[in-house]
Amino acid sequence: MRICYLSTFYPFRGGIAQFNAALYRALESQHEMSAVTFKRQYPNILFPGETQYVTEGDKVDEIDSKIWLDSINPLTWLKTRKRIKKIAPDLILMKFWMPFFGPSLGAVCAKQKKQTKRIAILDNVIPHEKRIIDMPFTRYFLKCTDAYIVMSEKVRDDLLSLKPTAKYRLVKHPLYNHFGELLNQSEARKSLNLNPDKKTLLFFGFIRDYKGLDLLIEAFNALDESYQLVIAGEVYGSFEKYDKLIAQNKNSEQIHKHIKYISDTEVSLYFSAADACVLPYKSATQSGITSIAFHFELPIIATDVGGLKELVQHEKTGEIIPKADVSSIANGISGFFDKDKVETYRQNIRNEKSEMTWDYLANQIIELHQDIS
Repeated sequence: MRICYLSTFYPFRGGIAQFNAALYRALESQHEMSAVTFKRQYPNILFPGETQYVTEGDKVDEIDSKIWLDSINPLTWLKTRKRIKKIAPDLILMKFWMPFFGPSLGAVCAKQKKQTKRIAILDNVIPHEKRIIDMPFTRYFLKCTDAYIVMSEKVRDDLLSLKPTAKYRLVKHPLYNHFGELLNQSEARKSLNLNPDKKTLLFFGFIRDYKGLDLLIEAFNALDESYQLVIAGEVYGSFEKYDKLIAQNKNSEQIHKHIKYISDTEVSLYFSAADACVLPYKSATQSGITSIAFHFELPIIATDVGGLKELVQHEKTGEIIPKADVSSIANGISGFFDKDKVETYRQNIRNEKSEMTWDYLANQIIELHQDIS
């Protein structure tokens, strides 16, 4: 097949670009691939992080892509549509993670040749942080696409609420495999200046309000001194409110802050040092953090929101906390360690890995294309 993959690629950084690169490599072994990416992904005023682009510390797969699309310039939408139309792909494949991209991606997909099918991998349909433009932009994008890959039941249900006749495949999020190998836990803790003997919790990734870091910090106040918490990731906005909560915490000296973008070469240190990765989310559809954690065979403690309980099997690969509130999170963490099943959970994760591959996802996309052709 001739496939045009329209999404975020190098020189952009972050989880979306990493996902796209891994899937692109899985597809290119069997198909004729072309990658198209953005001239401008987000206007700087809408991007709250440090930079959208790879830096020296990032370990990236430099996919050779055509830099055509500007997310806010309609002239590039039309020009990109014409250029892809000349390629005449059998499939346009896209990643859709927020309504902001609905107009640009939708405009490119509209009015393609009849034989060109359009499949979108949906991270979210209804976003965590809602805005008045969300539904019109998302509906337009769904109108311009033919079929979908979803990686949680929550995203599937949101999709069907807006497009009841949608054709889709539900596939587990593949494991990221470019972050290196699991390191010796003691050595990893030493490198991060952590106490080698404490129960170590990891909160990892971009820090945004819906991810519930404030709840976790308050819950940490209810734990005893045998725990330590590592917060690692770049903050979207200000960290000030979290600093205030930490200052009021009786266990503040056991909270270790690494508030920065964590480069690919550093990721293994954090996941190797931890006993559990905590996702105290207030809302969610799915989380790419689960894929990183499972790559490092690290159990997860997650709140029962969105599709997280599909990704984390309760008392098998981790623990699901029934409510996203302070007392439930504190009880869930202490209960996790009381069961003394960390090594059992790690072995269960090893057993689950076989179905969470990029090749499996690639095959599901091709089969879905055949279904709609």
